[in-house]
Formats: sequence, structure tokens, C-alpha cells
Amino acid sequence: MNLDFTKLDGLVPAVVQDDASGDVLMVGFMNAEAWEVTQRTGYVTFFSRTRQQLWTKGETSGNRLAVRTVFVDCDNDTVLVRAVCQGDGVACHTGERTCFFQRVEGVTVP
Repeated sequence: MNLDFTKLDGLVPAVVQDDASGDVLMVGFMNAEAWEVTQRTGYVTFFSRTRQQLWTKGETSGNRLAVRTVFVDCDNDTVLVRAVCQGDGVACHTGERTCFFQRVEGVTVP
């Protein structure tokens, strides 16, 4: 699959979803090299915008994200990775299972 890395300075958003529950675990960015490493190894690898380097989720914690299925959006500029979180099953660096644990109150629902 040829991803379009031209829109965000060489990056594409990568949404990681729990393969079993469908919960969104985290969102990161991949450059072409991170995309290649993810495909080759079967573990989600991101490009850190702050450190300007690749990092494989769980390389220090053991909570690696093992790829099960990958989808690309209709514009070829975003990936959705369905994965299994290995180790303790914790995807967030805060110790939460998912990075999306902070509920926003007061949003109007039509």
C-alpha cells in the first residue's frame, strides 16, 4: 500500500484500536520508515515528533502493540491499526489501558 506522506511534513496519523474490543488505544504518527518497520516486524512503530526518532510502542514497558489488521483511509493518508496490547495490556504511558480515559463533560448532544 502506498501511503501519502506529503500532507503532514512526511507523517500520517496512526490510530490504534484494540482488536477484541474496538476501543481506541492511542494515536500516533508514522513516517515512511515507521510504516516500513511496522509492516516488517508486526509491531506498531511510530515517529516521535518531539524526539525526532522512531519508537516501537512497548520497547521499554513490554506493552507492545502486535498488529492484527491494518486499514488505510480513502485518501491514503491515515492508518487504522487493529492490534493486541501485549504485556500488562496497558497502552497509555500513564498506566491506563487506553490513552482516551478523560471524559469531556458538557458536550451538547443534538
